[in-house]
Amino acid sequence: MPQASSDTPVVGRDAELTRLSGMLERARGGEARAVLIAGDAGVGKTRVLDEVGGRAAASGMTVVTGHCVDLGDVGLPYLPFTEILGVLAADERFSAALAAHPVVERLLGAGSDSARDVDGRLRLFEGMAGLLADVADVAPLLLVLEDLHWADQSSRDLLRFLLGRGVLRHRLAVFASYRADDLHRRHPLRPLLAELIRLPAVERLELRPLGDSDVARLVRQLERRPLAEATVRRIVERAEGNAFYAEELLAATDTESGGVPSGLADVLLIRFEQLSDTAQQVLRTAAVAGRRVEHELLREAVGLPEEELESALREAVGRQLLVAGGDDTYSFRHALAREAVYADLLPGERARLHGAFARLLAGQGRAAESAAERAHHYRESHDLAEALTASLEAADHAQRVGAPAEEQRHLEAALDLWPAVGAEAQPSGGGVGRVTLTLRASAAAAHAGELHRAVSLARSALAELGQDADSELAARVRYTLAGNLLSVDSLTAAFAYSSEALAMIPEDPPSRTWVWAAATHAMAARHVGGNETALRVARRALSVAEELRMTDAQADLLVSLAVFDGGGRRGPEGRERLLRARELARSSGNAAVELRALFNLAMGYYESGALAECVPWLTEGLDRARRAGLLSSPYPLEMRYLRLVVLHVLGRWDECVRAAAADAELLPAAGAYTVGPALYVALARGDMTAADRARALLEGPFDWMATLVAGIVLTDAAALRRDPGDAVRWTRSTVAALTDEAGARPDVAVRLAALALSAVADAAAEPRSAGDEATTRRWTDTAAELVELARATATHAEHGTPQGPEGQAWLARAEAEWIRVVAGPDTAAWSRALTAFGFGDVYEQARCRLRYAEALVAAGRREEAAAEASEVRETADRLGATPLREQVDALVRRGRLADTPDTDERVVLTAREQEVLRLLALGRSNRQIGEELFITGKTASVHVSNILAKLGASSRGEAVAIAYREGLITPEPSASG
Repeated sequence: MPQASSDTPVVGRDAELTRLSGMLERARGGEARAVLIAGDAGVGKTRVLDEVGGRAAASGMTVVTGHCVDLGDVGLPYLPFTEILGVLAADERFSAALAAHPVVERLLGAGSDSARDVDGRLRLFEGMAGLLADVADVAPLLLVLEDLHWADQSSRDLLRFLLGRGVLRHRLAVFASYRADDLHRRHPLRPLLAELIRLPAVERLELRPLGDSDVARLVRQLERRPLAEATVRRIVERAEGNAFYAEELLAATDTESGGVPSGLADVLLIRFEQLSDTAQQVLRTAAVAGRRVEHELLREAVGLPEEELESALREAVGRQLLVAGGDDTYSFRHALAREAVYADLLPGERARLHGAFARLLAGQGRAAESAAERAHHYRESHDLAEALTASLEAADHAQRVGAPAEEQRHLEAALDLWPAVGAEAQPSGGGVGRVTLTLRASAAAAHAGELHRAVSLARSALAELGQDADSELAARVRYTLAGNLLSVDSLTAAFAYSSEALAMIPEDPPSRTWVWAAATHAMAARHVGGNETALRVARRALSVAEELRMTDAQADLLVSLAVFDGGGRRGPEGRERLLRARELARSSGNAAVELRALFNLAMGYYESGALAECVPWLTEGLDRARRAGLLSSPYPLEMRYLRLVVLHVLGRWDECVRAAAADAELLPAAGAYTVGPALYVALARGDMTAADRARALLEGPFDWMATLVAGIVLTDAAALRRDPGDAVRWTRSTVAALTDEAGARPDVAVRLAALALSAVADAAAEPRSAGDEATTRRWTDTAAELVELARATATHAEHGTPQGPEGQAWLARAEAEWIRVVAGPDTAAWSRALTAFGFGDVYEQARCRLRYAEALVAAGRREEAAAEASEVRETADRLGATPLREQVDALVRRGRLADTPDTDERVVLTAREQEVLRLLALGRSNRQIGEELFITGKTASVHVSNILAKLGASSRGEAVAIAYREGLITPEPSASG
C-alpha cells in the first residue's frame, strides 16, 4: 500500500500524539518504553510515526527506522534491523559503539548468516542489545519498526529478545506498528504480541478510524480548491475514517463518477484474491446483498451446503474481510471492499444475483421494511415494473417514519422509472400520477432541506402539466412552486406564480385549494412590499378556512397575520395569535405549520430582548422537528441558528461552539449558515480564518441567511483589521444583496453599519489630529452615509415598525461611533450604547464599555476609566476574547491606568511584527513594507493592523510613538559624514 506523504496533515490524532510524546519524554529521562501501534491499513500509522519521529528529532533524539517488507515465503532474515544498522553505521557518532560489537556487523555484510547455530544467534542478539544500549548512551534513541505483520521469524525473535532482556533500561523508545486487519487467527505475529504486551514496559496503542469531522477536515486541508459540501460528505461516508481511502477518493474526484478508484480497488482486492474459490463466491454474493446480509438470506442466495458455507464464511472472517454480527448477520469490514468486490462481478452474474435477492426478500413477508431493498434489487436485475412498485412502497414507509430525505430519494427513483414502464404497470387510482408524484417529491425535498431541489422538482411538475390539466391541480403546482421560491428568496417569481394560482381557482364555492393558494399569495405579496394585499388576502382566507374547518390552514394564516399585522410577533396580539396557531397546527397534525408558529414565537421574544423566554420555544420547536423528522427543513434550521445566537449573546461561547459542531455533523448543504454564531465566536477570539469560512458561505446559489452571516463576519473582520474600506464595501454589498424588491432593507443593516462605522472612526482619528481636512471630510461623508443607514433601518424595520432592543442597541453604538468620527470619543454617547446592550449581549456590552473607558480617559476621568477597563478585562478573559483583552491592555498602558502588577505586562510582538514596526517607524507604506519583506501589501496591512491593536493605537503615527515610549524600537542611528 502506498505510504502516507509527510506533507499529509495530521488530523484527529492529538490524543495519540500526546501519549507518544509523553513516552519519548520518559525515554529521554532514562525510562525506556516500547509501544505496539495497531491499526487497519491506511488508517494513518505511518503518518503518526512520521510526526512523532519529527518531534523526537527536534528534541535531540536519534531516530532510526526499519521497514518490514512482504516478501512471501522467501523473507530476508533481520531485514528491518539490517536497515537500522546501516543508518547507525553512517553516523560517525556511533562508530565506537559499532566497533565494540563486531558481531552485529555481519548483518551489514553479504556474508554468512550469523544465526545458523544457537550460540551464534545468542551472540548476535546480545551484541545487538549492547549496541543499542551504547548508542542510547551517546544520544537518546527512538527505534521505529514499521509493518511488523510482515516481519520475518528472525526479526520477530530478535525483537522478543530486545524487549524482554535489558535494552529497555536505557534512553530508548521502541515504536512498532502493525496492521490489525492482517492478523488472522493463525498469523505468526499474534503469539509474539500476546507475549510482549505482558511486559511492564510495553504498551499497546490502537489507531482507530478517524471521526467524520476529522476526515472532512483532512479532505479540505489536502485540497486547495473549494470543494462542494456534497463532495466532502460523499468522501467522508465512503472513507469510513480511513485516511488513505479518503486521499484516494479525493484524488479521483475529477476522474471517477462514483466507483472505487482503480488503484484503490487493486489494493482492496489483494486479500480477496487470496481466498479459496468457494469463499470468493460467497463474498461476491454477499457484495450484491449490500454492506450487511443475514445468514439465512445469504445461504438461500448462494445455494451452498451449510458446511461449505460455514467454512467459506470462517475463512472470510479470519482474513478480516467479513465481520460476524451478534444478530446472525455478516457485514463487510469496510464498505469500499464491498464496492471493489461488487465491481469485479460480471454483468450477467450481477443481474442474476440481484434478481435472486429481490425474490427472496419478496417472500419474507416484510413488505414495508424491505421495500427499499427490493426496489434496488429489482432495478439492478432490470425488472423495472416491480422496481417502480417497490420504490413507491419505500417512499410511503419513509413518510410514515418521518424520513423526508429517504422519501425524496425513493420518489425520484420512481419518477426515473415511470417513463420506462408501460402504462399497465404504472399505478392508477388514488390521484397518483406523474405530476402529483413530482409535487410530493418536491415537498419531501423541502422538508429534507434541499430547497433548490424542491424548486427544480416543482418546475418539473409545471412542465408536465398538459393543456387540459385540471385547474385545481394546475393551481396546486403553481402555489407549491411559489412557496418553494420564497424559501430560496426568489421573491418576484414567487409572487408571479402565487398570483397565477389564485387566479385559476374561484373563491366561490370555497375550496381547500383556494385557501392554500391564498395563504401562499399573502406571504409572497408581503415579501414584495404588497402589505395591504397581503393583509386583505390573509384575512379573507382565514375566514374561508374557518368555514371549511381547515385547522392547519387556519394556523398558517394566523401566523402570517401575527407577523404582518399591528405590532407584529413582538406585540401581545401577535403572541396570542401565534399561541392559537400552535395549538391548531398541533391538533391538525401539520408539523410544518406548527414549526412555523414555534419559530415565530421564539423570534418575537428574542426581538423583545427577552432571551430567557425565547429558549423554551426553541427547545420545543427543535424537539417537535426531531420527532417529525423535519430537523433539516427551513424553520428548524432557523431555530438552530437562533439557538446559537442566544448562546452567543449570553456569553455562553463554549456551549455555542460545541452545539455548532454537533449541528454541523447533521446539517444539509442549505443549513451551513446556522453555525454562523460559532464564526462570530471564533472571530472574537482572534481566529481570522473565520473570515475565510464565512466567505465560503457565499459560494453557490444565493442564500439570504448565508449572506447575512457572511456579511456580519466579513464586516467585523475588516473592522478588527482596521481596514475601513473593506468594512464599508462588505456593509454596502450585504445590504444591497438582502434588500428586497420593494426596497425594504434588512434589519441587520443597522448592525453592519455600526461595525463599519467603528473602522471608519479608527481611520478618521489620525487625519483629524493631523489637520488633514480632505481625508477627514472623506471619512466623515462615509460615516454620514452609514449612520443614516442605521437610523433609517432601526426606526423603520423590515415590517415598518421600529426595531426592538437589539436593533436600538446597535443604533446607539452607531450614533456613538458617528460622534467619534466627527468629534472624538464622547462619554454620554458611549454610556447610552453601554446601557442599550444591557438587554443581555455580553460581548457587545464589553466592546462598548471599552469605548466608554477610552472616552473617560480622553475626558481626564482616569479613575472611572480604570474601573471600566477592569470590567472589560474580566469579561474578555471569561469569554476568551483575546483581541478585546489586547485592546483593553493597550488602553490601560496608554492611559496610565495601571494599578496592579497585571497591567505592567509588556506588549509582545512576533518577529515579523517587529520587522514591520521598524519599517513603519521609517515611514514606509504598506506596499513598501511588503516589497522589503517579500510579502504582499495586503499581508503587510494585516500586520500593521495587528500592531495597532496590540499597542492600542488609533493611527500609524500613534503606534510608532507608543513603540518608542515602550522601548519596542529604538531610533535608527543617523549617518555621519
